[in-house]
Amino acid sequence: MNLEDEFARHRGDLVAYCYRMLGSLHDAEDAVQETYLRAWRGFAEFERRSSVKTWLYRIATRTCLNALKHSSRRMVPSAIGAPGSDPDRLDARMLEASWLEPFPDRLPSADPAQVVDARQSLRLALVAALQHLPPRRRAVLILRDVLAWRASETAELLETTTTAVHSSLRRARADLATLAPAEEQFGEPAEPERRALLDRYARAFEETDLAALEDLLTQEVRWEMPPIPTWFDGREDVLRLLAAKLRPEGGQRIAVATSANGRPAFAVYNRGPDDVFHAHSVQVLTVTKAGIAAVLAFHRADLFPLFGLPVERGARGG
Repeated sequence: MNLEDEFARHRGDLVAYCYRMLGSLHDAEDAVQETYLRAWRGFAEFERRSSVKTWLYRIATRTCLNALKHSSRRMVPSAIGAPGSDPDRLDARMLEASWLEPFPDRLPSADPAQVVDARQSLRLALVAALQHLPPRRRAVLILRDVLAWRASETAELLETTTTAVHSSLRRARADLATLAPAEEQFGEPAEPERRALLDRYARAFEETDLAALEDLLTQEVRWEMPPIPTWFDGREDVLRLLAAKLRPEGGQRIAVATSANGRPAFAVYNRGPDDVFHAHSVQVLTVTKAGIAAVLAFHRADLFPLFGLPVERGARGG
């Protein structure tokens, strides 16, 4: 395998690694691009004392740690304040804030077990929690617990000792236990039930069928809408939000099924005055046997191309 092919083989995994570190796909892509530039420039000095993979991860880690020195932590609205209850009093969009971004599901591994493991470690709730950890502690936890690197490999990569790695890992696990939510109590439904629930949700959302949505949402559902910092907690308040913000007549929006962070998602288009449907938001759903437990709706049209979707479309995909 030539060097170019070997570099290409690791690219998808490096993007996912940098995304976990940085909480942004755009930043992750930039970090991997910088990693490869540095790798090409420095390959003459690479003496193959480690594998190409380890060498690339070392450069990527340094790139991410350097980026984190000059950037704010990526957040979700629920991390910065209490929930709201009045849909007519939403706080102004915080466009200058560093918000967490979704990760479109395009994992490089062909091994189904690896795909499942990778998607679990890309859950938005987990990635959001990782952003609270100090950067080096974050890197240790991802390398050890997500990528299953040995302590000696992690120590070599971070140019530290195995004792320091063990200590950082213990502290990172303790921190994460207080930050990351537990797995959904009721688990995910079987695939046929899951697909039927998502189909019902898409129809209800497109037609502003609040009664159907009430049946689909759990009692403790959470609704977040970055870059709008106001978020809503509980079915009653979420339904009040949807009743206030969704145009009541049907045919005003289209929900296109996709997936992100190992979770079902919908790209939502709203009909404009020109009768064209314009990109509005990407909703990432947490689905349990009890219903839809969380919706993180990213109100950003620029995310649509990352999912291979146009920013404008006709009534049904025109």
